Amino acid sequence: MARTSGKSSGTDAPRITLTEPADLDDWAPAPGDVLSGDRIDGKRIASLDIAGERLPDLEIEECVIEDLRADGADLRGVRVHDTVIETLDAPVLRASSSSWREVRIGGGRVGSAELYDAGLNGVEFVGMKLGFVNLRGATVTDVVFRDCVIDELDIADAKLLRVSFEGTRIRAAEGSNTRIEHVDLRGADLDRVERLEGLRGATIAADHLYTLAPLLAAQAGYRVD
Repeated sequence: MARTSGKSSGTDAPRITLTEPADLDDWAPAPGDVLSGDRIDGKRIASLDIAGERLPDLEIEECVIEDLRADGADLRGVRVHDTVIETLDAPVLRASSSSWREVRIGGGRVGSAELYDAGLNGVEFVGMKLGFVNLRGATVTDVVFRDCVIDELDIADAKLLRVSFEGTRIRAAEGSNTRIEHVDLRGADLDRVERLEGLRGATIAADHLYTLAPLLAAQAGYRVD
């Protein structure tokens, strides 16, 4: 069961300051309208289907995208800033070395999220189903996962600062050389967690200890008889 995190002087909450863009121009892009290196600015887009496209270094700023389909698209180095994506559908999201600043993704499914070496700053993931999330080497600052399901989170060599998981189920989190500061698991559902090695140093709720005791003992090398 998920717990509601309480305020603590020892764990700072993420600082989310996104203001939904206004005064936007409606745009209905046709196939081929979006090219590598393009800048999309100040648009409201009902449907953006870029599945399978090669679009490295695409830039999206101050937009509202109601439905984004990006399965298999090459989005290396993409920059998404001050933008709301209402639904994201991407069985495979290829967005390594990308930049996400002041972004809200309000729902959808991502099977494999290739976000290694990415920068996420002021990002909200809401009501999403996420399979394998690869954040190796990423810098994750002021990020909230709210009411999400995460099957596996790889945060090796990543830096996490002010990250919370509110009402979010995490099945496994692992990685080495992860730098953790003000990561809050008190609102997370950890009842079915299998591995949690990558989140050492995070804040958990007192009642999580009962759920996690066998896992923590195993990770410490103790045998419980």
